Amino acid sequence: MKRARLLLNVGAGTIVVLSAVLLTLLLEHDFSNGYVYSYSSRDLPLHFLISSFYAGQEGSFMFWALCSALIGLPLMWYTRKRKSEQWVMAVFMAVQAVLLLLLYAKTPFKSVWETIPQLPAGELPADGRGLNPLLQNFWMVIHPPVLFIGFAVMAVPFSFAIAGMWKNDVAMLGAQALGWLLFSVFILGTGIMLGAYWAYGVLGWGGYWGWDPVENSSLVPWLTGVALVHTLIVQRRTGKFVRLNLALAIVSFLLVIYSTFLTRSGVLGDASVHSFVDPGAVVYWLLVASLVAIAATGFGLMFARRKVLRPAQADNQFISKETALATGAIALVLSAAVILFGTSLPLIGKSTVDTSFYNTMNLPLVIAMVLFIGLSLYTQWGEDKVKEVLKRALKWVVVSLAACIALFFAGVTDVGVLTLIFTSAFALFVNLDFGWKQGVLDIRAIGGKLAHIGLAVFLLGVIASGRFNETKQASLPLNRPVEALGHTLTYTGYAPTPDNKYAFHVKVEKNGSTFTLSPVMFDGGQQGMMRNPDIKSFLTSDFYISPISLEQPEPDHAEHGDTYTIEKGKTIALGQYKATFVKFDMNTHSQEAMAGGGAGEMTVGAVLELSDGKATETVTPIMTYAKDGRPTYNAAQSKLLNAPIQLTAMNVGGMGSASSSVTIEVLHPGEDGPQSDALIVEASIKPFIGLVWVGTLIMFIGFFVAMMKRLKEA
Repeated sequence: MKRARLLLNVGAGTIVVLSAVLLTLLLEHDFSNGYVYSYSSRDLPLHFLISSFYAGQEGSFMFWALCSALIGLPLMWYTRKRKSEQWVMAVFMAVQAVLLLLLYAKTPFKSVWETIPQLPAGELPADGRGLNPLLQNFWMVIHPPVLFIGFAVMAVPFSFAIAGMWKNDVAMLGAQALGWLLFSVFILGTGIMLGAYWAYGVLGWGGYWGWDPVENSSLVPWLTGVALVHTLIVQRRTGKFVRLNLALAIVSFLLVIYSTFLTRSGVLGDASVHSFVDPGAVVYWLLVASLVAIAATGFGLMFARRKVLRPAQADNQFISKETALATGAIALVLSAAVILFGTSLPLIGKSTVDTSFYNTMNLPLVIAMVLFIGLSLYTQWGEDKVKEVLKRALKWVVVSLAACIALFFAGVTDVGVLTLIFTSAFALFVNLDFGWKQGVLDIRAIGGKLAHIGLAVFLLGVIASGRFNETKQASLPLNRPVEALGHTLTYTGYAPTPDNKYAFHVKVEKNGSTFTLSPVMFDGGQQGMMRNPDIKSFLTSDFYISPISLEQPEPDHAEHGDTYTIEKGKTIALGQYKATFVKFDMNTHSQEAMAGGGAGEMTVGAVLELSDGKATETVTPIMTYAKDGRPTYNAAQSKLLNAPIQLTAMNVGGMGSASSSVTIEVLHPGEDGPQSDALIVEASIKPFIGLVWVGTLIMFIGFFVAMMKRLKEA
């Protein structure tokens, strides 16, 4: 064991030294290194130079290996004290070996002449290509490393699961891994929500979650990890669910590797704006082999230990605390399966599912999960009686139901939304009640209650900001007030910012109150035009403005036509005609531009179906954004309407934002499109979106409190 410990320490030290070397090369602008040239430049400030470390595939593998190596040191001490070191650390070091193989195949230490073969030997570039403009943001400095720490820690419960079966001690996972598991879901969840906050405040598409495949691929292992937390608690108390817990520990880490495969293999190049470019055949097949090896090892051991893992005879309990916790965990696993299916669909074919698929399929699962979060506190370990449980819960059921009835009469009539509000409010009130009573005695005992309070608050924020969000696209002529969403918006001009961007100033007035928002647009090089929104936060809502484009004046322009906004899949009236927005139509060049691989120009078409009740025609007006953000319009001539139809704006919806929609203009004869000097923006009012962030904070405080308690117990 001494040699093994020495080898682990030497390996960890080597990775630390290599990481320090790479960081030094970045800080010293050594452009003889291909990775330094590709992801940094001389004008980057210190914090962005540091984030260049993990901006590319090679550096991100290095950072993951570094996190894993550093986690291995306290894990070695932890397992030594619990007599499980030789088994757990052997599995953990096998995982580390896989990361080192990936790092060897995709090393950040190639010379610039290997990276750019056409560069003459001995000739050094004067400057690097720089950091992706989207990554030049404070939140992106901390979001990726937090995610990688979460990925690295998720290997620990997996190691305990494999080691326990190897040692023929299948209870090891439940006895020793819960604190580590809580740490992994705490860190991984924090990383996911940091990314959501970055998307909301920086990307400018109006939401914080778009159900992008790469976003989903991080969420799925988090969901299965949270499910495992709850079933491990049952195992520690009753000895049940041993087989289920081993499977969840294996699947959770398998999904981490699958997430890496989706993000870094290039398979999602056309389906996600987050994915890396193709890393090459070696890395691709290493990731595939890792997936196969993890699945074969984990489930092969489960089969080998099937006699030990045979479940005990069923005790026919209809309702109990363990049943309630297991039902909530099953809802989490089913939600993960739904998201995994939608995320993986581009691997099967070229099609992707609409964001509505995720929202619709997850709604009943979330309702069930949150309901049992509340009911579980009124149940007892062992068999309980339904009548007694309902009697104990009656007070908060009535209060939650009364709140929903009030909302119904206030105009909220969607049954699914009302049901989710009811279960979320019930879970909130119950956990506040129990948490207050227990917290007075021992604050360390209420980690789970805090996490559930945070989740309920988060869900109420998702409902309020997503379903009752108001959005309007507006054209703001210079110094001319325009009414939108009950506010008066006045575009007062633009000015350069210290970081070579352009801020567009919009004065917002309502009821005598005035404030100015300054959304930003700038040239992102190969990424095309970048847009950052600006937000004014109030106690009960956010006022959100995202820039779309700046339209320059042209001489002798005519008056505009009639403007209409159509949601995807919906039909509206155009006078005596009907128009349906069928889908977006993007050419291959535009998809590459969105993924960062094109020249920056983006062309988008809106497929419209027009009908007069007798005849039907399909037209596709097109809008092209140049690298400088200036739009050009290619109107589609409608024979039915005997008029050109022009696409003037678009909105891609997701969770926490409006549905996908387009704004079209039916032009009067002789018009050639919008030509006035105006800033085109999308303005939104997002009610109670602050609950999303407050709920997230409370939830992760709860995870942290629970983690500290379980680590101390172990």
